[in-house]
Amino acid sequence: MPSPDCRRRRTSTNAHLTAITSASFTLTGPLSTDDLGVTTELSHWTGVPRPERIVLDGRYTRLEPLSVDQHEADLFASAREPGNEARFRYLFDRVPADEREFRDWVEKAVATDDPLFFAVIDKATGRAEGRQALLRIDPVHGVVEIGHILWGPAIARTRVATEALYLSAEYVFDALGYRRFEWKCNDLNLPSRQAALRFGFTFEGIFRQHMVVKGQNRDTAWFSIIDTEWPTLRARYQHWLAPDNFDARGRQLRKLDAFRT
Repeated sequence: MPSPDCRRRRTSTNAHLTAITSASFTLTGPLSTDDLGVTTELSHWTGVPRPERIVLDGRYTRLEPLSVDQHEADLFASAREPGNEARFRYLFDRVPADEREFRDWVEKAVATDDPLFFAVIDKATGRAEGRQALLRIDPVHGVVEIGHILWGPAIARTRVATEALYLSAEYVFDALGYRRFEWKCNDLNLPSRQAALRFGFTFEGIFRQHMVVKGQNRDTAWFSIIDTEWPTLRARYQHWLAPDNFDARGRQLRKLDAFRT
């Protein structure tokens, strides 16, 4: 049974996001599908390609297909940094006990195409400081999720992490032509929910009793960006990531949300 603190936190965050969602969808006239910016005529649709193991290179960040030889040592060091229990709390995997256990995880992650894992490289240091994946890949309907995100303390809440998200979105929308980009997280994971909203995802609701993870119930919060929303979001990211938006220490001068049109 969730603790009283968890129940209070869930109630509070649900109320907060419900208010946001309700405000976003207040309509003043008759509702039609096109009012929501959804493309309804898809007789031309033939599906899209699957994501590939390619390098995605940005200004501050490079996403490289996960590799045991190239990334294991850096990622293990990052995973063992102080505060790791909190960072792993809502992930499917646990803090690695030792290098052998972590190597086993990396080898399994490398062997699958769904999830398709990438290492997040901080170009300033050349080190792999995090990982993320494209998963639940559905080329027939043009839907893909970003998940298994673990941005280590060296890059969390920095332009490196934001550009890592941007590079994945740009790849699936602009290069591959996907229609829907998803973000899902444990309903209790408030930092993840807040990050999804900052990145421009729309909150869609809660799947109750969706999973059992590490012996605990998981209610899952769903978020998405769709293809018609991406051009506006892409411009917002590009303005935020511009070098003149950061001081000499790499700190933002204007928040991402400040670039809303």
